[in-house]
Amino acid sequence: MKRLRHYNTQNSLHQMINGTTVFFLFIVITVLYTPFLASDAAAERINEQFVFELRWGGLKAGTATMEIIHEEDTARIISTARSADWVSLFYTVDDRIEAHLIKKPSLLLFGLPTDYRVKIREGRRRRNKEVIFNHEKLKALYIDHRKGKKKEFAILSDTLDPLSSLFYVRTLDIEVGKSIFVNIFDSKRMWNVEVQVLRKERLKTGLGEFNTVVIKPLMKSEGIFNRKGDMVIWLTDDDRHIPVMMKTKIVVGSIVATLVSGTY
Repeated sequence: MKRLRHYNTQNSLHQMINGTTVFFLFIVITVLYTPFLASDAAAERINEQFVFELRWGGLKAGTATMEIIHEEDTARIISTARSADWVSLFYTVDDRIEAHLIKKPSLLLFGLPTDYRVKIREGRRRRNKEVIFNHEKLKALYIDHRKGKKKEFAILSDTLDPLSSLFYVRTLDIEVGKSIFVNIFDSKRMWNVEVQVLRKERLKTGLGEFNTVVIKPLMKSEGIFNRKGDMVIWLTDDDRHIPVMMKTKIVVGSIVATLVSGTY
């Protein structure tokens, strides 16, 4: 399945700021958390929330959040992005991306997505789409709620969505110079996405100084101020791999998302 490894020339931690995010999530993120692995480390399933300040040209452009909520056999990952009041006067951003996962020991990963929902408002741009995953039948049902259209696609057994992929990558051993490859379904296609591990870097933010490892996912998903270039993510260089900063180019300039608070 090598249709395309470099996803950054297509349609995006969600990911960080598509008209502006997750985003990243990239997103962005995005598309990383220990509880997703079927291992001893997954026994401790901790809810997390990350709150980011979005800055454009040195000015505060908005706020973004990412959180994971664990339940008995399932988990939810939610990413939101909202423009600041002054930005909303000429370009309103109100994005919400949510992934639902089911946790079964029989699955290759401890958590695989069952449902992925994207609702985006960025200026005049609107998106309301959903993907329903059936990993047993290796199918994904793509639904465009605005157009009232549905279509089924073939997927692989370890397929993730852009949002859960970010949390999955955080569970891995990350080594500078060695790329990570993740199978992701997005924009009605399967992608074998490459995540490059660029370097280690000492990063100073309002929360303090962090030893980080810098990664660059070569992908672009729906959400957060239309991205026009690569996204770079700074993760803490420890077992938690907390995202402390993300940066992506947009139509004019770039957006920087910096972690300012949360629970982790």
